[in-house]
Amino acid sequence: MASHCSLRRSVIQLYKELQYMGREYPAGADYFNKKCKAAFLKNKDETDPEKIEMLINRGRFVQKEIEALYSLRKYRAMKQRYYDKDEMDMHSKQIESFVKQL
Repeated sequence: MASHCSLRRSVIQLYKELQYMGREYPAGADYFNKKCKAAFLKNKDETDPEKIEMLINRGRFVQKEIEALYSLRKYRAMKQRYYDKDEMDMHSKQIESFVKQL
């Protein structure tokens, strides 16, 4: 079990990392920052170390999801730049058929 100081440090670090990542959020940095701050303020009075660790893990999960969102956005932008429309349709149909087979 982590000490109070290390949990506090982890929460602050997570908050800073999320704020940094929110700069490129598709709905806008202001929207993201407001939602992020609201989520942290909602749980500011939590004192149970296990619950705090669970909330930190949930925040890390959200962080990974945002990273995946950014990667997908970059992939789509590159795909639009380097593939013509017919190739993209062909690739998407191949992917759909592959997913259906699973």
